[in-house]
Amino acid sequence: MRLVFAGTPEVAVPALDALIASDRHEVVAVVTRPDAPAGRGRRLVASPVAERAEEAGIEVLKPVKPRDEDFLARLREIGPDCCPVVAYGALLPKAALEIPANGWVNLHFSLLPAWRGAAPVQHAVLAGDEITGAATFQIEQGLDSGPVYGVITEEVRPTDTSGDLLTRLAFAGSGLLVATMDGIEDGTLKAVPQPAEGITLAPKIEVEDARIDWSAPALRVDRVIRGCAPAPGAWTVFRGERLKVMSGALAPGYDGGALAPGELAVTKKAVHVGTGSHPVELVWVQPQGKKPMKGADWARGVRIAAGERLGG
Repeated sequence: MRLVFAGTPEVAVPALDALIASDRHEVVAVVTRPDAPAGRGRRLVASPVAERAEEAGIEVLKPVKPRDEDFLARLREIGPDCCPVVAYGALLPKAALEIPANGWVNLHFSLLPAWRGAAPVQHAVLAGDEITGAATFQIEQGLDSGPVYGVITEEVRPTDTSGDLLTRLAFAGSGLLVATMDGIEDGTLKAVPQPAEGITLAPKIEVEDARIDWSAPALRVDRVIRGCAPAPGAWTVFRGERLKVMSGALAPGYDGGALAPGELAVTKKAVHVGTGSHPVELVWVQPQGKKPMKGADWARGVRIAAGERLGG
């Protein structure tokens, strides 16, 4: 099939690479979000998908909005058979959905109908799911509600961050997307409606959602730290300034005495903080305006007094 691939971030690149490598299909164009400011200089930078497409000599379309008539006209000229999508980042209008003969097929990183929305992997970690996966489905006007072509499953490991899990799903899901294109092309694959039961939503994780509640049990604190890594990053407050907690570790064997929620205990090699159950270790942190550092190094540097707490 002639394909127009839609995607934007780094997580979409493995799927694009897999489709480019396919000997059954041709990626004739890529749709991605417009260049965005990045870095200290805030200069405009192309998306990872745009950069990869340009390296491969593939036409890149960057509509400000997918309903722009110039974009729709160009898409009609290209005449794709199907448009595979991975993390494009914009809602597709009906006019765009109707152009390819086989529609738009999204690779979504959850086992639909669970975790429909922008942050399925983060919510799977936050909820403590033991199994998640990826699904390919036909895009329709509803939120991730279209019929499903295929799924793969993936174990959520006890120490997985959202970034770890998303990386594995991106590579495993790329094979699923290619197989879905193959099945659509040869007519052997039919989409099946999603069940009405088991629907859960996964809205974008906002910065305030990533604030750590130290009165929560250690297991919940650990999930927030892992679920919000690498973005937006779990955080707390220390001496009136924000402290990002980049990684932590459950410490059920801690024997340094009882700690109140948020209370800090520092040794030569580690710093622990109290929760609603047992303490957790702060492995890597990033003070406001500074570079990431080991939790123990940070704690020694700020000279924590007895009884000082995180949480403000």
